[in-house]
Amino acid sequence: MDLRYPVGKYVKCESLTPAQRAEVIAGIAATPKSLRDAVAGLSQEQIDTPYRPGGWTVRQVVHHLPDSHMNSYVRLKLALTENGPTIKPYEEQLWAELADSRDTPVEVSLTLLEALHQRWVILLRSMKAEDFSRTLRHPVLGPMPVDNLVNIYAWHGRHHVAHITALREREGWK
Repeated sequence: MDLRYPVGKYVKCESLTPAQRAEVIAGIAATPKSLRDAVAGLSQEQIDTPYRPGGWTVRQVVHHLPDSHMNSYVRLKLALTENGPTIKPYEEQLWAELADSRDTPVEVSLTLLEALHQRWVILLRSMKAEDFSRTLRHPVLGPMPVDNLVNIYAWHGRHHVAHITALREREGWK
């Protein structure tokens, strides 16, 4: 297994059916609890263990999720309120090295992710079908429909939770 992609690499999806969309939104809704469950009972030493050689620590992964998902939430709101906005990428590796990602207790980001996902899911469930075909422009990836953005972040949550759960399994951490 490739430790970088425990749930497989993301597969681009330009458009979702209503059933797929509901499943993706349910995945986004489930991410905070899945992450909380993944780190439950870990010691500080375990939280500061990289999930793979050369990878982020569990702590950095936990803090990365709200960083990334806040960016996605804002991108969604831009796509819903502007015509084809160009979004700004961020240097996630550099963000992961900042003190708030290296040193902050994981509970801070677990709580932040719960509140963020609550707002995000309320917004997603309020959207009309045509809203999901609105687009934004990523400077590197080009035009992206909201369906693809939402699908990416459902995968993204599973992807990073699996980094932690796979590490727990490999290390025999109960």
